[in-house]
Amino acid sequence: MKTILYATDYSENSVSALQLAYSLAKKFSAKLIVMHVFDMPITLASTVTVSYLKKEEKLYVENRAKLKNFFDHNLDTVEMYMDLNFVIYEGTSVSSSILENAIKFNADLICVGAKGASVLKELLLGSTAKTLLKKSPCALLVVPANSEKTQLNKMVYATDFEQADIFAITKLAKIAQKFDAQIRVVHITTRNEYDGEGQMEWFKDTLREKVDYAKMEFDLVFSEQIFEDLLWYLENAEADLLVMLERKEGAFYQKYFQPDLVQQMVKISSVPLLSFNVGGL
Repeated sequence: MKTILYATDYSENSVSALQLAYSLAKKFSAKLIVMHVFDMPITLASTVTVSYLKKEEKLYVENRAKLKNFFDHNLDTVEMYMDLNFVIYEGTSVSSSILENAIKFNADLICVGAKGASVLKELLLGSTAKTLLKKSPCALLVVPANSEKTQLNKMVYATDFEQADIFAITKLAKIAQKFDAQIRVVHITTRNEYDGEGQMEWFKDTLREKVDYAKMEFDLVFSEQIFEDLLWYLENAEADLLVMLERKEGAFYQKYFQPDLVQQMVKISSVPLLSFNVGGL
């Protein structure tokens, strides 16, 4: 991982994401791009005037100072020789602006904070997170506001036994190695699924042939309440990170995290979520 793009709106919701992005950048000796998107629409003038350009320039200067202050204020210490880049970007769409800069800087990871009560709920209901989830050219890390996780010791990968899962876990193992973390691969399904045990054994053998990482465990969980039991599993595993694969069709979160289940959710997850986009593997 060479480049991490972190985007903030200066809110408390994005502080935890900053701290985790910074921790990852230190672990990988990666470049950290700290970004803020602002919008200054033309309301009275139909063309760009000198007055508008002056206001725009003033906003760039003010936001850059505010971004630098936000960064310094919310981190205890900053490595003197860390490769940092502060980016102020004007755009009407936050998600489009983030995606554009992720491509421009060839980012390996986008990191943002979740606005909702939980990261999983935000991924269902937040338009910016939804767009990033579907279109991100690289891995996406969404961090809930109440998360205090900067040391990722236990990572849970929710698999659907797809070939692309193997490529995603290969990438995850490189992150896990930096933290000396345990990876727990879990498949949660109903008992109606055909030969769940056999599929798990096939997937386990295939994965171990492709991924050379010793600290991996595998669990098969049968459940009729998949969303709730995934939260239960994360809590009991003391997970620091939930990882999934986003597909163009039949995505894990589309299959498991239906809106009616979210409304019935009893527990709130404070676990950051890392998503690999199948198009970016």
